[in-house]
Amino acid sequence: MADSTSESHKRFEEFVLPHVEVLYRTAWSLTRSDADAQDLVQETMLRAFRAIERFDGRYPRAWLMTILRNANINRARKKKPDLLDDPDMTFERSTAFAEVDGPEQIVVDPVMDASVTDAYDSLPDMFRELIELVDMNGLSYQEAADLLDVPVGTVMSRLHRGRKRIRDHLASQGVVGAQTLANAKTRGSGR
Repeated sequence: MADSTSESHKRFEEFVLPHVEVLYRTAWSLTRSDADAQDLVQETMLRAFRAIERFDGRYPRAWLMTILRNANINRARKKKPDLLDDPDMTFERSTAFAEVDGPEQIVVDPVMDASVTDAYDSLPDMFRELIELVDMNGLSYQEAADLLDVPVGTVMSRLHRGRKRIRDHLASQGVVGAQTLANAKTRGSGR
């Protein structure tokens, strides 16, 4: 039994550990969340360790990516709303996914809020009004275009440029890092 366990550990070190960074980058691109990406990689590594004895040693990266993809699909299924089944149970499950602010967020948020406000206030009116209409008030691109009597393409272009100016301002102030900027880019990219 000890030889089997040590052999499993050797195979895991040889076939899985060299790919942890790639797994994390892929998981982050799927989840856009550091915590979720770490959880997904951990789940992938656990599944890989359990199956390492059956792995033939060929194409470890492809094997691991398949495990990661399947683990992500399973995670998504678990998070799907099931309000029609049992609303009370859905509420109880949703509270498990609620994020609670920690001490770091309590300290950082006021700095972030002030910097975002400064960046927003420094925008030209044509960018500021669209960010207010779409991002703050929840209008669709078409609704904002109709309200301002401009083409939808103009709305999209101005939003993109306005958001970019805010991200650049925050980066120049050192308020956000590359990961936060990437999250902002993905959140602000579509409607």
